[in-house]
Amino acid sequence: MANRPRKLTQKASKQNKPHTGVMKRIAKKPQKKLKGGSWLSSTLAIPTVASYAILLSSASLIMAFAWISVLFIFNPDQVSWLNKILPLWAQIPLGNHERPKTIKQIQLDLSQNNQIFGETLPLRQDAKDSFLLPVLQQRPNCQSDCKKLVELRVYELSKELEFKSQSENYYYLATQLPVTGPEESSVISPSLDETSEPQDISVSLPLTKVQRFDAGTPSPGVWFNLQGQRQPGTAAYGQVVYYNPQRTNLLQMLSWTSPNGQLPRWQQVTGDGTKELVVDQTIGLEPHLQVYQVKPVKLFLKPIELEAITLKSAALKDSAYQNALSIARSGLWTPAFEWLKFIKKQRQGVFPGVAQAQMDLIRLHSQLTKTQAQKKWASPSQEVLADLIDGRWGKALQVFEASPHNTQEIATLLKADKKRLWNRTTAALRVNPNRLDVQAWFALILAVQQGEEHANSWLKTQPKITKDNLVYIQGLLAKLNSEDAKSQISSTHPSQIVGTVQPITQVTSSEWLQPNSLADLKLTDNQVWYQVEVSAFNDGKSWLNFPFENLNPPKTFAAKFFWKTLGIISDPEIQIIVWLPNGEQKITIAAIKAVQLQGKVLRLLAAGPKIPENQNDVLQPKPLALTNAALEWVQPSPITLKELHQQNPQGVKVILSSVWQSLQQSGEVVAGAIPTFEQMQEKLGDWPVQVIDLTNNAQPEIILTISAAAIASLNQSSPENQAENTQQRRDRTIILSDRNQVIYTDFTRNDLQRLSAIAKLSDVQSLALLIENAHNYSLRRWSEKNQRFE
Repeated sequence: MANRPRKLTQKASKQNKPHTGVMKRIAKKPQKKLKGGSWLSSTLAIPTVASYAILLSSASLIMAFAWISVLFIFNPDQVSWLNKILPLWAQIPLGNHERPKTIKQIQLDLSQNNQIFGETLPLRQDAKDSFLLPVLQQRPNCQSDCKKLVELRVYELSKELEFKSQSENYYYLATQLPVTGPEESSVISPSLDETSEPQDISVSLPLTKVQRFDAGTPSPGVWFNLQGQRQPGTAAYGQVVYYNPQRTNLLQMLSWTSPNGQLPRWQQVTGDGTKELVVDQTIGLEPHLQVYQVKPVKLFLKPIELEAITLKSAALKDSAYQNALSIARSGLWTPAFEWLKFIKKQRQGVFPGVAQAQMDLIRLHSQLTKTQAQKKWASPSQEVLADLIDGRWGKALQVFEASPHNTQEIATLLKADKKRLWNRTTAALRVNPNRLDVQAWFALILAVQQGEEHANSWLKTQPKITKDNLVYIQGLLAKLNSEDAKSQISSTHPSQIVGTVQPITQVTSSEWLQPNSLADLKLTDNQVWYQVEVSAFNDGKSWLNFPFENLNPPKTFAAKFFWKTLGIISDPEIQIIVWLPNGEQKITIAAIKAVQLQGKVLRLLAAGPKIPENQNDVLQPKPLALTNAALEWVQPSPITLKELHQQNPQGVKVILSSVWQSLQQSGEVVAGAIPTFEQMQEKLGDWPVQVIDLTNNAQPEIILTISAAAIASLNQSSPENQAENTQQRRDRTIILSDRNQVIYTDFTRNDLQRLSAIAKLSDVQSLALLIENAHNYSLRRWSEKNQRFE
């Protein structure tokens, strides 16, 4: 018994040996590791000051390299200083980003690329801090405005120590924007009908000027207007560009065109604290304004955009509001605005933002039509037109009923109408088909354009027309049925008049003929008098030119004779074109009020807004007066003399010789032996010429217009004398026939004439030259009999 416990203990001990051995091995292994790696463990467990320094230095280097990488990606110029300490093989490539340069260096770079350094415009109050640079290029084939914009650049003053210590300012290129002019199809015939198809013309028109908009533009940022113009009396066009200082980029925001030559302006329209951009596309008495609001956009590079206020869709689901917009779209701005004011009052003076913007756009148009309707018009037809455009139906009927000669003029106006009055009357009838004065005007238009039978048939279909109203309207129609009225309507023709214009201060009514002899010649607010000395006009059969020897007005009704002969009955408006000192054209619309014939001189009296003064600058063309249908400008595509030499080498040799002789005879070039053909071709080969048939013989003539700068460059004189000669001279033109004979030249010593334009006259096969003389303008056409322009 004594041994059993011991045996049991041994067994137990034996069974546990393997487990005991494992436990020992596990315990011993860590002890061995600790013993072998104790120096490393203590280093990691207890960091030294040197270790902290190494870690901090590594983190700083990583952050520095990261920041340099960011700068290199977004603005490499900021890290260009590293190139000073790096070897050539390790230089940082700056890509398209240039190193900062002086103004002279920028000018030199542009000239080497055949580009021109334009007039800089400041971006901030300190003009030296940053500026906009227009980059121009010489147009190889042109007669005027021969420098076109090809690019806009923004330069910022470099503040790096490397360049800050220099005596001259250094600038780096912050951003640039290529510039391309609008398509000609969008400028030639800007249509008020947004659904009309554009013309299939892909010619790009040049932009020639950059102007910064005045103060009051939306901020932050700077707004610029790029502009151009085709010919005298044609539409102005351009683009609006925005400089965003937060993103340092230039954005083209809008392309615009204006038939009347007016530039866009910033104006408070909606009253929300930010001005809107207004583009005036008014034609005659027909107002048309495009208004653009500045709207935010969730784009990084383009945070804002210009959004047009449109009347295409109603902002409110309200039938009355929709009807008001409908008549506004037809041109009845004032009735639509009055209706909207009533609707807004019913809604307790609260309109959503879009509805308020639509109302403000209508109000802006209404202000124009109201102003026109409140004027005192010398011509009854113009007074009726202004009243009808403003929706003053009753007042227009009073003028119509005033006298027989008014009836004739107004009937002629209605016959020539191209749906602008028709659309207004139909829109007004849709809203209220039983309104008497609107029914009367609809019947009058229908009778004049489609016949009295159509008008009577329409009247009889009106369900609610009373017998008295029917008799009244038929009485108005009878006034159109007189033989005098019929002959007057059938014999009308568009007004085609060309002349020279000047402002006058005093007018004596007895010296002028006007349709209503009892009316006083008075001006409305902001109007002045203009006297137009007529150079040429079309009497409906042919063109007559000054002096007017065969005009024999009757002793009675002389005014009516001139109104009919000159075509003023159908169109009494006349354009006044003025050239500003910077070459910009300003077009003003005036109304012809009276006529005067003294001896052989025919004059018109017109009233309109004040035009800029000419300053008697010999380099500025004289103010020109034109009616809308007078001329159609012709501008053939030019080529260089070098290109023409490839087509007609013998002709170019004769041309160069003739041109040089003309230059010598006029004193432009020093007299002496004529240079060789090769020498002349080297000097004159890049001059532009136009090829067009002016003599109606199916053979083209050659037109060469030479700028004063080009002429001055031919003389071996000092730059100061060349600049003086350029300032005192204007462009000159010489025309050679298909037989290489000079048939027209501006190269005369007295310098009293200048070719202004080539024009196409109605009902005339050959083209005409518009010549500016010492005191007036004249139209000259080729005489087959006398073989010259007369």
